[in-house]
Amino acid sequence: MSTSGTDREAVDTGEEIMVATYRALSKHGYANLTMQAIADEFEKTKAVIHYHFDTKDDLLVAFLDYLLDRFTERLAVGEDADPNDRLDALVDELLLGLGDDDEATRSNHEFHAALLELRSQAPHNDAYRAQLTTNYELLVDMLTAVIDDGIEQGVFHDVDAEQTATLVLATMLGGRVHHVTLDHENMAVEVRDALEAQVLRDLRVPERT
Repeated sequence: MSTSGTDREAVDTGEEIMVATYRALSKHGYANLTMQAIADEFEKTKAVIHYHFDTKDDLLVAFLDYLLDRFTERLAVGEDADPNDRLDALVDELLLGLGDDDEATRSNHEFHAALLELRSQAPHNDAYRAQLTTNYELLVDMLTAVIDDGIEQGVFHDVDAEQTATLVLATMLGGRVHHVTLDHENMAVEVRDALEAQVLRDLRVPERT
């Protein structure tokens, strides 16, 4: 079924609103974010934003969904790949895209800073909390599946895959928060190294020589 011009225009406008919201949130922070600040980053009129979203809260709920969708898309790793490679790819991406060039690293930092702004509101916002919970469960499931595959293929030791996934994810989420909020530019790399030394190395079955 083809998409009509009107539908494509609506999708394009929605994407433009999300990009404008991202820019405004990155520039002003959550506390000072207004519909006017978003409109200032938007090529069309403020009325167009209000046509799509009645309130700022409605817009930010949609924006959080947009951020989480973008985040999970970046985590896509081929299921046929070696479980060790899949696990490394997930861990590196979850810790701000380790190994990327400087521009990508800066973009990842800004992205996760914007996500953290909304995450900090979750204790007081049921809609945010529900979306973040769904995303968290998805990430645990992804990591659990990789670990289960590694156990089946004999490249990981026989562990409780879900418990291990929960520990790995908690470490990465904490490392990401510290990387974004502290004046310590090597934090993500240090957390990655510690995770490998204290957890992942014991998970992996050594290669026979």
